[in-house]
Amino acid sequence: MGVVDLHFTSTNVRATLILEQELSREDLTKLIEQIDEDLVLSADVPRDDLLVSVYIGHDSGFFDDQTMAEEDGFLDDEDEDEGV
Repeated sequence: MGVVDLHFTSTNVRATLILEQELSREDLTKLIEQIDEDLVLSADVPRDDLLVSVYIGHDSGFFDDQTMAEEDGFLDDEDEDEGV
């Protein structure tokens, strides 16, 4: 469905919500309310407001140090076999 990234400040909670597909306004509101109840309020951190930025997108891949090293040619065939 998507991912949410939460950042707690001294007064607010900021959320970035990235969805794989568009939701109706009603469903989006319900999802944000659920995130607030299940994740934000359960953190037991006082807040004045929950600020949510919503993006619709698609997964373009997953990258880590190993993937980047392979793509940059830093690993040769022997290193890959050894898991280095």
